Amino acid sequence: MTDEIMTVQEVADYLRISRTTAWRWCNEGRLPAFRIGREWRIKRAALEETIAQSGAEHRCPA
Repeated sequence: MTDEIMTVQEVADYLRISRTTAWRWCNEGRLPAFRIGREWRIKRAALEETIAQSGAEHRCPA
C-alpha cells in the first residue's frame, strides 16, 4: 500500500468526476477524507479500498 495523500482535485481527476462532486462526497462521508486545516485530503490506499468495496471500476484514460 502507498501512503500517498491526494488533494480533492487529484481525486476528481483520478475518478474522472468534477472537483465539486469530489468535494461534496468528502463532506457527505462518501470518500475516506480528512481535513488538514480547511482542505480535504484523501489517502490513495483508502480511496482504492473504498472503490474496491463499492464494486465500482476505475476508468483508465484512453
